Amino acid sequence: VVSTQSTGVLVLHFTASWSEPCKTVAAALGVLAQKYRALSVHQVDTEKVSKFSEANNIDSVPTCLFYLKKELKETVAGLNMPRVAKTVDKLVTDCGSIAPIESPAEDLNSRLKRLTQMAKCVAFIKGSPQAPRCKFTRALMEMFSKTEIEFSYFDILSDNEVREGLKKFGEWPTYPQVWLDGDLLGGLDIMKELHETGELVTTLPVKQSLNTRLKNLIDSHKIMLFMKGNPTEPRCGFSKTTVGILAEYNIDYKTFDILSDNEVRQGLKEYSEWPTYPQLYVNSEFIGGLDIIREMHESGDLSDALK
Repeated sequence: VVSTQSTGVLVLHFTASWSEPCKTVAAALGVLAQKYRALSVHQVDTEKVSKFSEANNIDSVPTCLFYLKKELKETVAGLNMPRVAKTVDKLVTDCGSIAPIESPAEDLNSRLKRLTQMAKCVAFIKGSPQAPRCKFTRALMEMFSKTEIEFSYFDILSDNEVREGLKKFGEWPTYPQVWLDGDLLGGLDIMKELHETGELVTTLPVKQSLNTRLKNLIDSHKIMLFMKGNPTEPRCGFSKTTVGILAEYNIDYKTFDILSDNEVRQGLKEYSEWPTYPQLYVNSEFIGGLDIIREMHESGDLSDALK
């Protein structure tokens, strides 16, 4: 893909199907691609290009690589939408193609619909969470920060068409506006009411603690293997051996590539009190690493443990 992109700006978005932040970044990149003809976005499954990921030091998702005329210009890791948008704007300008795609007026509603659905919770604000540009936006961002609400945002000062159009689209004349699952929830006053009654954190998505995320991953399948790489392309000898052993039991199991997410990779060591990989869980209980798996396999105990 990189070698064939001789003009314009190319973004390689490294994703994983289990990652909610990846979905947010993908939606935002889609909006930017609609805006600029010079921008081309490719979604890349991190686990399917493990060698390329390793060579480019991609150890977590989402990660975006930004290319201009085949040259890597910027890398943005994590859910950092302001930096993603700023990088796109800069590179599109640098490549000499700053004219946005002209969209017919009647298509504005389609664009607004995409924006309101680009994440589970979307805040339309003036400025950014880090640099709010009105007291109402500042108050909302402080509230969201204290309650650890997980959200994406759109700066309505950056696009007057969206700013004016969303007032009619949502039948709400002021900002900020908070949208949930594509529907308008309300403005600052309603958020304050929800906060005062304790309903804010039960209505809007809240950032998961690392331990909660690890537990959810472990609980996501009866038999869960945390390994380096995946069963078809293991990326260390221990993972390869473990996959080979499990293959003898003809079982259905799920894997997680710990090389794709450094937070999980480091956090699971403490969570399980086990310093190495792979790690095998059955019915949410930690079985052990390769040495224990091999011992149980040789003794005949592994078959019962996997039931």
